[in-house]
Amino acid sequence: MAELIQKNKSMSERQKLEVQLTENSIMKEELALLDGSNVVFKLLRSIVVKRELGEVQATVGKRLDYITAEIKRYEFQFRDLEQQSEQQRQTFAQLQQEFSDCPGSKGSWEGLTLSWGVGEGKE
Repeated sequence: MAELIQKNKSMSERQKLEVQLTENSIMKEELALLDGSNVVFKLLRSIVVKRELGEVQATVGKRLDYITAEIKRYEFQFRDLEQQSEQQRQTFAQLQQEFSDCPGSKGSWEGLTLSWGVGEGKE
């Protein structure tokens, strides 16, 4: 169950990163259309700050590299969780097979005696 939650979280985070990757790719394309004579401003909280075009392009490039690396990390994490799930499915299938191969079990709970220790020797 925890793996399923982790897989869902991993997929959700990856989707957020995909959106950020798209937004930053569009920004990079738009910045490529500008030349040195254009002015670029950045909004910091409630203040608009003038930035150099080269600085902004470098920042966007670094951000794209970071986002791409994070997406790869989440993909690796997701594959790892998939492998763990597959191993657990195989273990479960093996245990089911062992249970069905037990003498007298016939693949069911028939003939299985359980002792819980409740009320023993107190008659």
